[in-house]
Amino acid sequence: MPVTAAHTRGDRPPRIPEVDALRGFALLGILLVNALMMAGPYGLGAADDPDSSTLDRTVEGIVQAFVVGKFYLMFSFLFGYSFTLQLASAERDGASAVPRQLRRSLGLLVLGVLHAVLLYIGDILMTYAMLGLILIAARNCSAQTALRAARIVYGCASALLLLIGLASLLMSNADAAELDAELAAGFAGLVADYREDAASVVQANISQLPDAFLAMPLMGGFVLAAFLVGLHCGKRRLLTDTGNHEARMRRICVLGAAVGLPGSLFMALAVSGPLGPRWTILGEMVGIVTAPALTGAYVCGMLLFMKTARGARIAVAFAPAGRMALTNYLSQSLVMALVFTGYGLALYDRLSPAVVVLGALVLYATQLAVSTRLMARHRYGPAEWLLRAVTLARLPHDRDRSAATR
Repeated sequence: MPVTAAHTRGDRPPRIPEVDALRGFALLGILLVNALMMAGPYGLGAADDPDSSTLDRTVEGIVQAFVVGKFYLMFSFLFGYSFTLQLASAERDGASAVPRQLRRSLGLLVLGVLHAVLLYIGDILMTYAMLGLILIAARNCSAQTALRAARIVYGCASALLLLIGLASLLMSNADAAELDAELAAGFAGLVADYREDAASVVQANISQLPDAFLAMPLMGGFVLAAFLVGLHCGKRRLLTDTGNHEARMRRICVLGAAVGLPGSLFMALAVSGPLGPRWTILGEMVGIVTAPALTGAYVCGMLLFMKTARGARIAVAFAPAGRMALTNYLSQSLVMALVFTGYGLALYDRLSPAVVVLGALVLYATQLAVSTRLMARHRYGPAEWLLRAVTLARLPHDRDRSAATR
């Protein structure tokens, strides 16, 4: 039977199971990308790996085509949607939404800094914390204004990235290969740092923070656009009754796949496939620009699938992981840091992409099982409880009307 909202106690409104299930689904894509990035310096075509096999390139190409750039946008869309639920929660509680959201952004920022320094430089929480301030400023805008702003932000960000990509074609294959070699020359030191000890791991992460901050504006436009689309959909409560929008969702699936798949395949061919190195940057830019289309297809496809009997059962499996998505996101990085760095096994740059992906799938299955058990007994995951305490400026308890969601 189709997924329906779970009943809750008292006057606490029911959660939206579709939101939880989508967030749980997004965790899988986030994990696959982060695992390959944390496993070694060549992850997902960061530079050409001379020792990679055909299987390695095939696995990375599949992840490039169908995963990279899509699932963090799904998270971002759900962040914007959930923002409207948090505004409604504050209104029901008779509290001011702005102080709550400012405290929440501060909590995310602190968690993000700790995550980036201690575990994984590719943190998204800092970006969410800072761009979340724009959501706070736009909280009273109309749904249509939010959608219009999303289109403008997306258009400007896309134009910039495509110009960068096209400019990169001015390089010859030899020039591009030389740049690639210069990048790879620094990998030996990075490998040594990540394999040594905890202090070296932290130092390696800190040394890469400036590059991460420089990349933030390039990706921030797409995150912000996804926030605003989520804000638009949340203001119209589109996920509370998806049955009225099935025809539109089917059109989005078809159009999203038609636009997103060619762009993603081109990215995979350029980054992990046979195209020359001068095409790598353009491929990445095209992949980023077309990723929102495929993300839209994934979201609408999942919502339609969850209306079937089989889809409803899968959604039930995903939803608990989505309810504690922040805990799962952070614990994924913790487990991978223990596997790949000097915190634990120090297997950095020692495992093939196929093995890494297989391990990530095992980790995800474990998280689904653990999340189901925890959410059957508790209302919050550990990180969610902590963030909610910061948001409310008090300890959460059972009389709270609604759980804070990401």
